[in-house]
Amino acid sequence: MSNVTPLHAASAAEPSVANGYVTMTIAGQLFGIPVLQVRDVLGPQRLTRIPLAPVEVAGSLNLRGRIVTAIDVRTRLGLPPRPAEMKGMSVVVDLNGEQYSLLIDQVGEVMSLDAADFEANPPTLDPRWRDVSRGIYRLQGQLMVVIDIAALLNLSAASAA
Repeated sequence: MSNVTPLHAASAAEPSVANGYVTMTIAGQLFGIPVLQVRDVLGPQRLTRIPLAPVEVAGSLNLRGRIVTAIDVRTRLGLPPRPAEMKGMSVVVDLNGEQYSLLIDQVGEVMSLDAADFEANPPTLDPRWRDVSRGIYRLQGQLMVVIDIAALLNLSAASAA
């Protein structure tokens, strides 16, 4: 079983921040993003549609004067659309100096996890998820899929699938 510790309570003897993850829920599934790639967490945002954009691109938003592309993670992972009554949230991530807003259902907590508990993707993991996952953690009877941000944002590969 994993040693789950809130990041703010981590001591020098525990895993480094490099093993820290921001958790999020999408369609009832727990996912994690490396904390060092997270720039912001936002509530529901007004999006501007982008004509002829890939289906995963929900639009763009203005984040403190900067235009940020919003990616619908449900669509990217092949999940059904978010119910209209569920507002959703955004996690803003950084990839190579560019910011992207990942539209998700709910943000959880920040966790520091022991690297020894990290596992490769199980063979039963949906192939679409496996393509965007670095691996998994088994947490108290729940599977946390660790998202590879670069792979998730590789929309040209998603369109070819």
